Amino acid sequence: MLDSKKVLEELCGCTAPSGFEGPAVEIAARLLKPLVDELQVDRMGNLIGVRRCGQPNARKLLLDAHLDEIGLLVTGVEEGFLRFRSIGGVDPRMLPGREVWVLTQPPIPGIVACQPPHLHDGETENKSIPLSDLRIDVGLSQEQAEEKIPVGTPVVYRGSCFSLGKEQMCGKAMDDRSCFTVLLRAMELLADKKLDVDVYVMGSTREEVSGVGATVGTWSVQPDCCVAVDVTHGRTPDGPADKTFTLGGGPAIGVGPNMTRWMTGRMLDKAREREIPYQQEIMSGHTGTNGWEMQISREGVATSVLSLPLKYMHTPIETLSLSDLEQTAQLLAAFTEDLGKEWPL
Repeated sequence: MLDSKKVLEELCGCTAPSGFEGPAVEIAARLLKPLVDELQVDRMGNLIGVRRCGQPNARKLLLDAHLDEIGLLVTGVEEGFLRFRSIGGVDPRMLPGREVWVLTQPPIPGIVACQPPHLHDGETENKSIPLSDLRIDVGLSQEQAEEKIPVGTPVVYRGSCFSLGKEQMCGKAMDDRSCFTVLLRAMELLADKKLDVDVYVMGSTREEVSGVGATVGTWSVQPDCCVAVDVTHGRTPDGPADKTFTLGGGPAIGVGPNMTRWMTGRMLDKAREREIPYQQEIMSGHTGTNGWEMQISREGVATSVLSLPLKYMHTPIETLSLSDLEQTAQLLAAFTEDLGKEWPL
């Protein structure tokens, strides 16, 4: 049985921001290879595996989870300190005092410079510092930094995963490598099942900046339907109840215009049939997932969005429930079984 903790530690421990996903793709390929018949990496760097059902002209189901993470990009050096911009949705409030890896070869550790509280004045101590005013300290002189760290070098949070209590895991890049772990577990659950659709598994790239990985990958696969598996907001004391979901309450099934109605209905039916705990997430517009791009590939693709509740999204301490991870995989496997036979007219 897949050891979800170990897989999370390995996948989330690697450094792979949007546009630089190679290390994550390499690990994901090794983990996926035993579960599929074919494996490839396309021109956009997407990892795509397929388990064929053996039936002629079988329908195609595409399961997607993105492998990139948010990060930073070095734009210059100023008195030995690195200037940078964000890759994806980085929250400037999270950065001061944060440990990072500057992804040179070999990587260089750094910290985002922060002002001690003793030096704050009354006007600035409670304000977020604009990202353009922050700098990374790598302990080098101007000349050394210019020599070792070219403009355009990516940067990510330093750290991996650790247990939080008995049930939860915490770390960076859970968005969305925890959901690729879901795909691995779902394929493991289906390993001894006779399928009636070809199942494609995609670890897509660049979701955090544009979604172009899923756009190109879906165009290439030409699926009959697809499921975007991503994280959603877990409930915290400061989070709005109508936009957050309980950790331990099961996967969140997306409901809204980005989701094809029969697929949403099938997700709900399978959860009830298998007695899998679930929650419903009302998504009235853009879902903020690859499902938005996948739905309009070619002449259109039937789409579902299935989400894993996650606290503290886009921080180095993203936190999830291991039971939710397992239940999301079980629901995905249940959705896939007999899909060809039960396909709506």
